[in-house]
Parts: sequence; C-alpha cells; structure tokens
Amino acid sequence: MQKVVVGLSGGVDSSVTAYLLKEQGYDVIGLFMKNWHDDSVTISKECPWLEDSNDALIVAEKLGIPFQTVDLSAQYKERIVDYMFREYEKGRTPNPDVLCNREIKFDVFMKIAMQLGADYVATGHYCRKGVIKNEDGTETYQLLAGADANKDQSYFLCQLSQEQLAKTLFPIGGLQKPEVRKIAAENDLITADKKDSQGLCFIGKVRLPEFLQQKLRPKKGVIVEVPAVLEQYASTIPQFNSKLEELAYYAEKPHYDLTDGKVVGEHQGAHYFTKGQRKGLDVGGTKEPLFVIETDVDQNVIYTGQGKGHPGLYRRTLFVNNDELHWVRTDLALEVDQTMEVMARIRYRQPLQKATLYRVDSGLYVDFVEKQSAITEGQFVAWYIGEELVGSGVIS
Repeated sequence: MQKVVVGLSGGVDSSVTAYLLKEQGYDVIGLFMKNWHDDSVTISKECPWLEDSNDALIVAEKLGIPFQTVDLSAQYKERIVDYMFREYEKGRTPNPDVLCNREIKFDVFMKIAMQLGADYVATGHYCRKGVIKNEDGTETYQLLAGADANKDQSYFLCQLSQEQLAKTLFPIGGLQKPEVRKIAAENDLITADKKDSQGLCFIGKVRLPEFLQQKLRPKKGVIVEVPAVLEQYASTIPQFNSKLEELAYYAEKPHYDLTDGKVVGEHQGAHYFTKGQRKGLDVGGTKEPLFVIETDVDQNVIYTGQGKGHPGLYRRTLFVNNDELHWVRTDLALEVDQTMEVMARIRYRQPLQKATLYRVDSGLYVDFVEKQSAITEGQFVAWYIGEELVGSGVIS
C-alpha cells in the first residue's frame, strides 16, 4: 500500500484531500505545519494556528489516520519572513504564498514526509497533475489549472520542479469548491463550513504595515501626484533598429523625479507601499482616488496618479533575469533567440493575457499584447500553454 503524507491545514480542502486518498486505498498520514507566528501583528483574536491544528486533529481522528504536528517556524522565518523584509526594503513586492509552496511545503515539508517513508505528499490545492509517458520510459509531469476556474491555484505552484511534481498528488484539483464542501458535510468533517483562510501563507491575517515595521523603520517622505498628461507619455515612439531594442524600451519602468508633479501629502516609508496600491495614502481632495504608480525607496518618495486608468500604471513588457527564471516543463525551456506564444498572468486571479516570450542572453522578456496594470517588481509572472503552467519567473 502506498503511503501519502497530507498537509492537513485545518481547512476543508486538505480535510477532503485526506478523506479522498483514504477512500482510494492509500495509507494516509496527516501532518500539520506550525509556522512562524507573531501575535503582535495578527488581527484581533485571530490566532489561526491553534484553532487550525485542533481542527486538523479532529479531522484526522474522524478519518482514523495518524496525525502529528511539525514545527517549521525556524525555516519559515528564515526562508519566507526574512526574505519578505529584504524584498520590501529594496522596493520590491514579494509573493509569500508562491515562496511558501516552493520553500516550505514542497521542500522542507516534503523532505520530512519522505523521511516518514512516504511515496507522495498531497495538498488541498485546486490544480491538477498530468503525466506524459516518454518513448524512453521516463515520465514528464504537467502542472494543470484546477477544474474550478474560480479557485484555480496553479499560479501559487508556479515554482515547482519536475522532481517535486513527481512526488505530489492534488486529489481535489478536478472538483468544484461546492463539491468539496458537500463531501466534507456528508462525511461529518468539522471543517465543512469553515471559511477559507485569507492571510499570508500559514502566518494568518496580518496587518502588513505593522508586520513590516518590525524590521523596516518608519521614515517620513513625500507623496507626489503625477499628472496623466506628462510629456513622456505624449512623446512620439522612437524608431527601433531591432526587436530587442523595442522590448528593452517597453520593459523600461518609468523614472520620475519631484519636478514631474506636485507634493500632495506625506507617508511613513516608501518601502511600505507597492505599485497599484490605493489604501493607506490618506490624501483627499482629488477628483479620482490616487494610486501608487512608482515607489523610490532610495529617495523615499511615492509617486501617485489619479484613477485606475492613469498611464503611469501601465506597461506592455516585463523582464525576468536568468537567475530568477524557472521552467516547470524543462523540456520546453527556450534557448537564446527563441520565442514562444503563451497566455500569462502577473498576479493570482488575473485573467490570462496573450503574450510572447523572447529569450535573450541575460533572461527573458514577456511582451503582452495589451498593456498590463501595475507590473510589480518582486511578484511572479507565470505563463501557460492551454491549461498547463509551463514556467514562471520573478519580475525584475
């Protein structure tokens, strides 16, 4: 009998994952991950891990499977929390959920599972795994979108490798969320009606400014409003001598200085803000709400523009450096000068967008057909062929 370790999080998705695997005849073990937790920044009375670990234990007892808790808080703090502080300090906006999957669930946690003699680990992610049988007898694994388009979580797994996918199962990937809740209810699982967690991966719901202020000291600076009709937007597009020249031009992020607009307010630190952000600016008196269009952490200035349609929010092209480029399907990786037509997204839940990948010596350009709002350094871009996620990278 094959042994599977399930990451039991205390939610309905992982509960049903464990139930389905047991029904399919696997030898199932439930493992709860206790990760870094700081009560000083979690929001009011929400102590997620204690309640969640209790729920996970109750589910395991109901299903008659062994259960234990593993404390990964040291690794979590080092690999996720410290990384987040470093990224925000540089003026980038990291995605802790993608990192948590790459660094914790499918690395540290997977290694613990294998030490327990597991053949696989399983998670309650809404995505599917495909298997291609190669002529030489080897297998290539595919990361496919979840059947429930509203819940598809393939983006969060965009950094997984072939080795990790080989040892992973996604039992609920072919189900719709209401079906998952129904299975939980029919089998009297305590998590059937439990709300989905909304916080940072395994930290819980935190107030991000307070979270960041633990390490990044407040530093007063100015908020500048840049008018939409800045000369640089009205200027004529230059003649390009090559496609690469054109891509480099469109991938260049706009650079502003204080003379490009007027000072409209103050902030407590440019490193607390991210592109596209509207909340927390506390500037009134504008016809449309202000959005962050750029942050300058060196000069400690936030540049803003009025309304969602402000041209400063939009760019057509982004770049991924070689050292932050990742192919789930290594057999499809582009060589220098090769291109690929894909569908891509730059954030979770964003509808897929048409784009072309261009591989160059130093990395990869992702050139969208339509301009994209708030292309944010530090976030992940993921690209798909059909419903298969084939690669990803950190936006530089």
